[in-house]
Amino acid sequence: MPELPEVETVRRGLEPVMLGARIGRLELRRPDLRFPFPKHFAEAVAGRKITSVGRRAKYLLLDLEDGQVVIMHLGMSGRFLIGAKNPAEPGSFYYNGTRLPAHDHVIFHLEAEDGARQVIYNDVRRFGFMDLTSRKEMEMNKHLCGLGAEPDGNALTPDLLANAFAGKAAPLKAALLDQHVVAGLGNIYVCEALHMAGLSPRRAAGTLVTKAGAPSIRLERLTDAIRTVIANAIAAGGSSLRDYVHADGSLGYFQHAFNVYDRAGAPCLKEGCGGTIRRIVQSGRSTFYCPSCQK
Repeated sequence: MPELPEVETVRRGLEPVMLGARIGRLELRRPDLRFPFPKHFAEAVAGRKITSVGRRAKYLLLDLEDGQVVIMHLGMSGRFLIGAKNPAEPGSFYYNGTRLPAHDHVIFHLEAEDGARQVIYNDVRRFGFMDLTSRKEMEMNKHLCGLGAEPDGNALTPDLLANAFAGKAAPLKAALLDQHVVAGLGNIYVCEALHMAGLSPRRAAGTLVTKAGAPSIRLERLTDAIRTVIANAIAAGGSSLRDYVHADGSLGYFQHAFNVYDRAGAPCLKEGCGGTIRRIVQSGRSTFYCPSCQK
């Protein structure tokens, strides 16, 4: 499933195309994706100007001029494709060879000062979804309520993590994947951040908090590692694993910089370590780490 850097990359690809444009028509080619579309969805957004293309955790957000917000999630295989006036014309889209037009489920027919354009949502597995809410009620939306701090923002601090981890016996990896603590942080980048910080994914989260409830030096190091890994991944354009592509169809390449993820049996790349990357399963998910330098 695309993680935060991938979603942020898609947002940046959509912004110059969608920001300021008016939704002339929203074409829904089926009644649902993972969930049914909101009632009267197409009618509710038709004619509205897009005033912001944002993101919260792994959700894309389209702010409309009337205060409504379209919430969009990519699921496992969702992608947005930018089309020309005639989407059937060869070369109108930029996409990888696995895309099937039969899975173009939603089309935004946009009107802008420089001409009409189309943005297509394609989803083979249909695990993505779209919802509609108002900006005033966003924090109460069932998808967004209770989300924690963004890992690339100033809200993520050692003190915040110390408050969340205090007294917790849960493994550090599981604690970091809790979306109520850090929003949008997924399996790949937790593995990478823990390696950068030199912390074992098996370590109890509470051991990073002092008896006085303050963040330890290790927790401060972990906070910095999370921010660095996420920033590097966004700068590199995310990671292309299986289905993921950018809005223009090109592939991200952060996976070429993985230090531990999907490198089981390979030597640790940390200078002076000499260890071997190991794969274990935690809560049904693969964890990659170096037992030599991650304690």
